[in-house]
Amino acid sequence: MSLVEGFSVTHRRYVPYSHAHYGGNLVDGAYGLGMFGDVATELCIRTDGDEGLFAGYDSVQFVAPLKAGDVVEATATLTRIGTRSRGVTFELRVTCRATPSKGASAAEVLPEPIIATRATGTVVVPQA
Repeated sequence: MSLVEGFSVTHRRYVPYSHAHYGGNLVDGAYGLGMFGDVATELCIRTDGDEGLFAGYDSVQFVAPLKAGDVVEATATLTRIGTRSRGVTFELRVTCRATPSKGASAAEVLPEPIIATRATGTVVVPQA
């Protein structure tokens, strides 16, 4: 286990077109928050040997749009270690994006990731 501030876990995922919720193939912000829950679970397993429970978000910022056809990565970083609580920061980055203007299945790796969502929150684990 790695119970040390600064420890992080990253998940990567393709955003399917079935998740488009709004015009322009936009995906709702809840998609990224779901990824944050998954990456927080792995963080807790690796740091505390338990899945933990998400207690809540302190802040959430939707910085850029998330679109169907994106490849995204969600990172959770441990920022605070309490007796049972853990402070976590989250970032969702778009690393690849569909380019339908170039073809029906065209896509590109972005030269720099686009930060789509940032958040901070607290998870709770059983006392050791």
